[in-house]
Amino acid sequence: MRVLTTRELNRTYLHRQLLDQRQPRPTADVVEHLVALQGQEPDSPYLSLWSRIAGFRHDDLTKLLHDGGVVRGAMLRGTQHLSTGEDFLWLRPTLQPTLDRLAGRGASLDGVDPAKFTDAALEILADGPMTRPELARRLVERFPGHDPQTLKYVVHLRLSLLHPPPSGTWRHRGRVQCVPAEAWLGRPLAAEPSPETLVLRYLAAFGPASVKDLQVWSGLTRLGPLLAQLRPQLRVFRDETGIDLYDLPNAPLLDPDAPAPVVFLPEFDNAVLGHDNRDRIIHPGDRPLVMPGWSIVRPTVLVDGFVAATWAVKGATLTVAPFRPIPAAARAAVEEEGGRLLEFIGSAGTPEIRWVEGATVGADFDRSWRP
Repeated sequence: MRVLTTRELNRTYLHRQLLDQRQPRPTADVVEHLVALQGQEPDSPYLSLWSRIAGFRHDDLTKLLHDGGVVRGAMLRGTQHLSTGEDFLWLRPTLQPTLDRLAGRGASLDGVDPAKFTDAALEILADGPMTRPELARRLVERFPGHDPQTLKYVVHLRLSLLHPPPSGTWRHRGRVQCVPAEAWLGRPLAAEPSPETLVLRYLAAFGPASVKDLQVWSGLTRLGPLLAQLRPQLRVFRDETGIDLYDLPNAPLLDPDAPAPVVFLPEFDNAVLGHDNRDRIIHPGDRPLVMPGWSIVRPTVLVDGFVAATWAVKGATLTVAPFRPIPAAARAAVEEEGGRLLEFIGSAGTPEIRWVEGATVGADFDRSWRP
């Protein structure tokens, strides 16, 4: 069985993630290719797409959010993601068993029938879009004695809710409203989950990958038997530690010496969260610098294909903190790409790039440039 080196996996991964060069592809196509785009912070998907699409403009995503071509809601691991509206119809039902499990963990609704809870929430939401706190307040009236925070958490996971614009749009900081997905999209969700579709779509954008990689990315468990069933249809490699890596039969593998551009990624970008073993993009000793806590994933800079620095913006100043010295030519490339980043962000003032040696930035990603 062929063993893929870390560097082969790196260059292949950059290509699958559309990070080896910006693509002249429609925004919806790129969102579809990535399956689901991290969206905890509203601006992050815009930056993720800017790093992947040639000539990407803010309106390219904003228009899709308004017309339902792209939607925002709880998906992978129960966190906020963006997907195409078409994909949400099968993706959310496929992920629902995990979301139900998360809803029951530490969020007890003893004595409440799940079906009655869902019916009550949908009846309340029939009045129109509303925030989760307002929905929780009205649910307390139906189910007295339960903690509103628990109700808010459970409704977020048990119901297929979407957050329509202005939620999720560039620089929006305000109340997030909820609507039932079927009402917003005007179509029913799939009646059955599609785990096989999820596996194949994941491998197209994240492969070659292990069973555990897929489980960590999706939040689903016990996917080993499904991969075993699909194994005759797939190529199987091994990484340098001996772990089996599954891949689509005709998916490209790149030369380990293929060139790799400097890339600025936002916090929580898919590329740094797509696997259990993230050595293909983060040097093992650097992972704590990128992810110092379970709820922190810092904005990063890729140099020669691997995370080499963190970054933050304050006003018109971009601060870059490399983990180790960066060669002069690569440093110049970082500054050139950083200038383009500042132009996309549109910060007022004279653009400036500042290097901070021997430190990290972005733990509390500075959003002072956002109104």
